[in-house]
Amino acid sequence: MNIRALTRGDAAMIGAAVLLLVGSFLDYFTADIPDGVPDDQKPDFPSLWDMDEVGVALTSVTILGIVAAALTVIGRFLPEGRRVVGLTLPQLGLGLALATGWNAFTMLFTKPESPSGGPDLEFGAGLLISVLAGLALAAVAVLNEMLPALKAPLAGAAGPRMPGPFGGQQPQGGYGYPGQPQPYGGQPGAPMPYGGQPGQPGPGQPQPGQPGPGQPQPGAQQQPAQPQQAQSAPGGGGDFQPFWFAVPVARPLFAEDGSPNPVAELAPGTWYLAVEQRGQALVAQTQDGRRGVLQDSSGIQRG
Repeated sequence: MNIRALTRGDAAMIGAAVLLLVGSFLDYFTADIPDGVPDDQKPDFPSLWDMDEVGVALTSVTILGIVAAALTVIGRFLPEGRRVVGLTLPQLGLGLALATGWNAFTMLFTKPESPSGGPDLEFGAGLLISVLAGLALAAVAVLNEMLPALKAPLAGAAGPRMPGPFGGQQPQGGYGYPGQPQPYGGQPGAPMPYGGQPGQPGPGQPQPGQPGPGQPQPGAQQQPAQPQQAQSAPGGGGDFQPFWFAVPVARPLFAEDGSPNPVAELAPGTWYLAVEQRGQALVAQTQDGRRGVLQDSSGIQRG
């Protein structure tokens, strides 16, 4: 389970569900009690858990709203395409959230009548919190797939997190590792000559202004360069260089033997290592060492 699969809208729905649970323990309605009334004579106002007095508000608002938020959140961690009765779990959560909002709105019309000769009853904190949280849950569920601000990932807003090496030491560079400076005139990942200074050529490298090996001497007739004929072999040939990448959305990582069951799920905001290319698919390795085939490599961000 990766929290980076959650969106800001999902977090808002979780917050609304928590408010529904809190409101269910508070007074459903209340009244102004005159001063001087002994504590043993003060009425005990019910909460939503006293279903004999407040009806089915607990099940139709509190429990229904919590289930709606839970289905939405659980659906983020399941592989894409998983359906129940023809609908995805977030779609089921949306329907239950709308029902919660409607039931919460009708709670405003369930104010009980004041007893004869007794104080006037008013809406309690439990009812008001439940109504506001139920309406907020329904609104967020609708806007969760529409507003970019709510669709944004809950974590990793500052960009994908760089994976650190084992042992907690800072990376000193490596093939394809994002964010590593390269020596002047060198190839990515080439080590600095022993005792050399940055910007100075190492042993075997030509001095500035001098031709290197295989380069024509000044004044010599230059031969036209022959076009390179080497092409990368399809399906990940010898020219493939491993690189770090991040996925835009959560995608499954399938086993290399072709098994239909995913071995892991790649989440946005985390770097993964591509070790081989097979056509349009990539063989990727997670930070915990698991390997598999990423069949959908469209839109990935290279490090």
